[in-house]
Formats: sequence, structure tokens, C-alpha cells
Amino acid sequence: QVQLVESGGGSVQAGGSLRLSCAASKYTYSSNCMGWFRQASGKEREGVAAIYTGGGSTLYADSVKGRFTISQDNAKNTVYLQMNRLKPEDTAMYYCAAVGLPSDCYGLGTAEYNYWGQGTQVTVSS
Repeated sequence: QVQLVESGGGSVQAGGSLRLSCAASKYTYSSNCMGWFRQASGKEREGVAAIYTGGGSTLYADSVKGRFTISQDNAKNTVYLQMNRLKPEDTAMYYCAAVGLPSDCYGLGTAEYNYWGQGTQVTVSS
């Protein structure tokens, strides 16, 4: 059974940092593309970052490059999103997602990801 469980969201002032975690089942995690997406109120869901857990290659949206870092912990089947220098426009529900098949990461389009977590809220105040 595919299971993705996010944690680590919260409220922070602009300029602050948060780290999100996504714990996955071993089958889902292994040699898979896992990503972070976000959806702000009234907006479409957008890709933020992705990582290929089989080799560590990463993708980032332009809006977060240099501020966010996606990483993995193979021992814990967990993917992290370290978010630094947060801005009010980063406020959104953040979702972890997985392609669900052995696959490298080819993009940050939502249609490429088949499994989703429940989301964790991130609120950045000015």
C-alpha cells in the first residue's frame, strides 16, 4: 500500500525556515521520483522540488531555487524539504507526492505523480 505522510508544517515569519518531512513506505520510496508540491488558496497546485531516490538527482522550481533544498534519508525512507528565507508568497498547503514506479524525475507537473499525501500547511507572515 502506498502511503505518504507529511509533517513539519507551521507558521513562521518572513525570512525564517521550516523543514518538511515525507515518510514513505519502502516500496514507494525505493528508486522512485518523489516530489513536493504546494497549493495556495485560490491557485493551482504547483511543483516545488523533486528528487530521484535511486540516485539523488533533483529538480527545483525557479521560484525556490537557492532557498529550498530537497534531500533524502534512505535509512528512514524519508524525503525532506528544507525551506530557508521563506516569503509570504510561500504560504500554501504543501504536499508530498510520488510517481509510484521505478523512475527518475523528469518534471514537476502534477500529472506525472500518482500518489499524494494529505498535505501540511505552511504559513509565512510578513
